[in-house]
Amino acid sequence: MQTIAPLWLWGFFVATVLVALFIDFVVLKKQGAHEVGVREALRWSVVWVAVSFAFNALFWWAVKDTTGDVALANTKALEFLTGYLIEKSLAVDNIFVFLMIFTYFAVPAAYQKRVLMIGIIGAIVLRTLMILAGGWLLQQFHWILYVFGAFLLLTGVKMWWAAGKEPDLEDNPALKLLRRLMPVSKSFDGEQFFTVENGKRIATPLLMVVCLVGVTDVIFAVDSIPAIFAITLDPFIVLTSNVFAILGLRAMYFLLAAVAAKFHLLSYGLAVILAFIGTKMMLIDLVKIPVVASLGVVVGILAVTMVLSVRTAPKLPVR
Repeated sequence: MQTIAPLWLWGFFVATVLVALFIDFVVLKKQGAHEVGVREALRWSVVWVAVSFAFNALFWWAVKDTTGDVALANTKALEFLTGYLIEKSLAVDNIFVFLMIFTYFAVPAAYQKRVLMIGIIGAIVLRTLMILAGGWLLQQFHWILYVFGAFLLLTGVKMWWAAGKEPDLEDNPALKLLRRLMPVSKSFDGEQFFTVENGKRIATPLLMVVCLVGVTDVIFAVDSIPAIFAITLDPFIVLTSNVFAILGLRAMYFLLAAVAAKFHLLSYGLAVILAFIGTKMMLIDLVKIPVVASLGVVVGILAVTMVLSVRTAPKLPVR
């Protein structure tokens, strides 16, 4: 797999992610179990976005310094930004599913942060493996681009059809499988994943939630990773834009959970984005859509969808 990123930038990326996770875990351990407020979530969201943009600026400089080509550096930086925005936007739908899982299991707000942190680490590991495997497959078999494109297009149609409908978690195959594989207690035991009942060590509902969050993220990654490969075939850009978007997922969850009802039309916008990217991928050898145009389409669809969502948001009952 070929990438334009120099080797030292790979090392810097890995070190940045490890330091970010270390800091997050230290803060998490210091704070203990507590409910994350909107202000705290907003502060962390700003931090993660700033770190992502700073890394993109460093990436631009590295490409320019290595190749001496400013135009190429601009293109690669735009590819990173587009991939980052695609992953961020698709993560919104992922967050709504997390919210549904937490609500279904009545997970106390104070315990949700730890679940999301563990989910983020699992997501980084699994997505890295998926991106490396996907990059190798695309390098070996060009026709897989068409398969990915058709899959994204069909996923977009399916997402549009399912938008606005309340998913039924009780019929979730993963939940049914987990319940068959492990006995689960009826109540939480703090932030513990296992507890003892009648002398037997069994799982708590929190472990079930972590497993479902992990499965959900993998399912969404099947959509988002091919979508970013449609923008660029550089595995470094696909991986870094994906991971930096994931690092801010926890803060983004607590930020959007408070205003989820206001973005009730967002799933329609995400469906259109997936359909657009899938179509672009299937026509990649016939029509070359510039990265700037792709970025404009994604931003435009998100902007229109969010404005319409806010204007038509159902009014909350006055307490």
